[in-house]
Amino acid sequence: METRTYDAVVIGAGPGGYPAAIRLAQLGIKTLSIEKEYWGGVCLNVGCVPSKALITASKKFKELQGTAQQMGIVLEGTPSFDMVQSQAWKQTIVDKMSGGVSGLIKANGADKLFGTARFDGPGALIVDTADGEVRIESKHIVIATGSRPIEIPGFSYKDDRIMESTKALDLDHVPERLVVIGGGYIGLELGTMMAKVGSKVTVVEMGNQVLPGFDKDVVKLIARRLKKSKVTVMLETKAQGWEEGDGVALVKVQDKNGKEHVIEADKILVTVGRFPNSESMLEGLPGLEMDGRFIKIDKQCKTNLPGVYAVGDVAGQPMLAHKATHEGEVVAEVIAGHKVQLDNIQVPAVVFVDPEIATAGMQEHEAVSAGFDISVGKMPFAAVARALTTGDKDGFVKVIVNKADQRILGVTIVGPGASDLISEASLAVEMQAEALDMALTIHPHPTLGEALMEAAKHARGEAVHIMNK
Repeated sequence: METRTYDAVVIGAGPGGYPAAIRLAQLGIKTLSIEKEYWGGVCLNVGCVPSKALITASKKFKELQGTAQQMGIVLEGTPSFDMVQSQAWKQTIVDKMSGGVSGLIKANGADKLFGTARFDGPGALIVDTADGEVRIESKHIVIATGSRPIEIPGFSYKDDRIMESTKALDLDHVPERLVVIGGGYIGLELGTMMAKVGSKVTVVEMGNQVLPGFDKDVVKLIARRLKKSKVTVMLETKAQGWEEGDGVALVKVQDKNGKEHVIEADKILVTVGRFPNSESMLEGLPGLEMDGRFIKIDKQCKTNLPGVYAVGDVAGQPMLAHKATHEGEVVAEVIAGHKVQLDNIQVPAVVFVDPEIATAGMQEHEAVSAGFDISVGKMPFAAVARALTTGDKDGFVKVIVNKADQRILGVTIVGPGASDLISEASLAVEMQAEALDMALTIHPHPTLGEALMEAAKHARGEAVHIMNK
């Protein structure tokens, strides 16, 4: 068996792994990046990026049927949605990005190996490649193997009718009827996308609200939009199984009162969470300390085993690409001997439903639960000129401030451009800015960003474009 030796090896080339490999190479460390499926990982190939491409396409399609006509844009005939063409367009983006990641790893000086890795004790890996097994030895090994969709009893992904997010993002047609099991952010993102292009969507959620853990005002607004979009939501309802009917899937569910219902569907999308890909690591690394299903790491992404590190989804919540990227860059510098560690205060989150949702730091209910005495500033987009000019005015910006020192504890945004606006909020929370800092920062007019400034002023009772409390 061929043996290769490196100073550092990264298993997985997703949003945590490839930044780690690139940064390691930039720091002059002899590095190997191992990937078994796609350069760029799930996020770039079958997750974050392709889903946002299709979500954008569906939103534009819906706009052609509504706000575009209100703006005076005249369309001849009835707009139609071509899923095959949309998928082809999406794939051009994915291919470009994936090729870019592969090229960047190489251009920065790291080696690449395509295959499946398993530990052969500390400091050693066996990689199954198309040309046979290769033994890799290294002082430092970073586990960045990501996660996979959870499969629930009675809904096997091997069945054609059952989809996880990967299969849903590769459909060549719009299913006439779609049942989404799970009302979290992935389910709502893909479910509302399908609803916009003509699918009759039913969301089945075990909890008492969609988007568990989010601000009640946000959930209330999204629930109204779902109803307006004719998406049926069944709360406190459990999916029990399904069977094939006469050319249709019959999905069996049970509500909180024990009553059973049957929903007809052409496709069933299961989005009940993701599971870290850490099992293979446990087999070859006896003694690896775990934190539940996740690999336990410290502030430098180190595990309890010398020379073994973990980043991204395998290393704990939140299971978000940008969190993984940050950890990947930090672990590279740790391996290079820099005095660094994870010291971020917060990790922003974005949900690409319509309207978009984004959070940075604490939400209102989280700050209250943590015992803070808070003031809350809230600016509706309906009072923001730029939002009106886009034809998309639903939503608000909410700034949560600690009364004791006037520092911004968190920002919640639901509305147009939330995914972009949240970056300013993330900086404010991370640098522990006061509400006054955001309030006195001159924001250009007319822009959506003015809502952040005005919400910060509102928290201080100084807003000029909305009545103060």
